[in-house]
Amino acid sequence: MSASMSSSSSSSLTAQPLSMAAFAPFGAVVSAGLQAGSSANQGTAVRFDRCASLVSTRDDAAPNLAVFRSTKKALPFAVRLLERHPCSTQTFIPMVCRRFLVVVAPTAPDGGPDVSGLRAFVCGPGQGISYGVGVWHHPIIALDDDADFVMLAWEDGTALDCIEHPLAASILITDA
Repeated sequence: MSASMSSSSSSSLTAQPLSMAAFAPFGAVVSAGLQAGSSANQGTAVRFDRCASLVSTRDDAAPNLAVFRSTKKALPFAVRLLERHPCSTQTFIPMVCRRFLVVVAPTAPDGGPDVSGLRAFVCGPGQGISYGVGVWHHPIIALDDDADFVMLAWEDGTALDCIEHPLAASILITDA
């Protein structure tokens, strides 16, 4: 993103189609066929293993498999905050979904999000994502229609489950 960010200005960013290479600094794309598979279930299926690293840095945190229902929003969309899970990966697998928006940012030297490195991706059918431990991101946004997602993260009910960071100025995400 080339526009500078300050407390008195806002900027815009064009969302790009999700790709493994572009998303790699932030986590993994989860989808069938991105790697070699093996025959399963007496030849009626192909199994793709180890699609994403699943990590928790807290021994007492338990895996939480939850379902999120995301209400559709349209692009352009104003991003006003980012969040991160400093001790766990967080994975979203669409159950019922046409497209969804993923917004991520690297971590700045002060530990907050580096909005100058903000990236936005439009994910299509058959694509899920897994954020790496501590990756700054916006909550999942369904596009086109309401959408249901399976979410997996390790949680223990403390403030370390999720840290939110309001942005000084909103960032408008536009369609490619």
